[in-house]
Amino acid sequence: MAAHFDLEAELIAQGLWPVAGIDEVGRGPLAGPVCVAAVILDADNPPEGLDDSKKLSPLRRETLYEEILSRALAVSVTLAPAAEIDALNIRGATLACMGRAARGLSVAPRFALVDGRDLPPLPCPGRAIIKGDATSLSIAAASIVAKVTRDRLMARLDARHPGYGFANHAGYPTPAHRAALTALGPCREHRRSYAPVRALCPT
Repeated sequence: MAAHFDLEAELIAQGLWPVAGIDEVGRGPLAGPVCVAAVILDADNPPEGLDDSKKLSPLRRETLYEEILSRALAVSVTLAPAAEIDALNIRGATLACMGRAARGLSVAPRFALVDGRDLPPLPCPGRAIIKGDATSLSIAAASIVAKVTRDRLMARLDARHPGYGFANHAGYPTPAHRAALTALGPCREHRRSYAPVRALCPT
């Protein structure tokens, strides 16, 4: 089942508009930030083909990313770097980042639809939806923006920290990344609170 606009339409009928969709990318990697996007779509002009970013090809994600940025009422993107993840834990850092994204929107939302189990600190009422990126068009749009943004960032970090292959695996714990981590040791982008990285850090 593809993402749809039913949840947003229900909220519009209740007078709760604008509605922001919020999603994150990057909880699982050993390196790089968590990236969160908040998106308020134009209810009358949403891009066609929006869906969970994981279901889309890289080329389709890039195309939709540009359409979202040009047609959405507001888009906000925030990052929680490795140091914040290590300080707060991944859950805490992700929720804090989601709250910053919601507050960073140029149009104040009256309601937020958030992917996941937990609600972050929001400037408005909200609802957490498990697998929301496969349900809500607004969350799906946020997932695409977050994914494309993070992938581009990891490609830039690959140039700054050669040898790890960040452009190929985006920091996820692939065999190639683990082998590079063992050979080179952690760089500043690695999450030292994650067990595979912590095992290679000096005590």
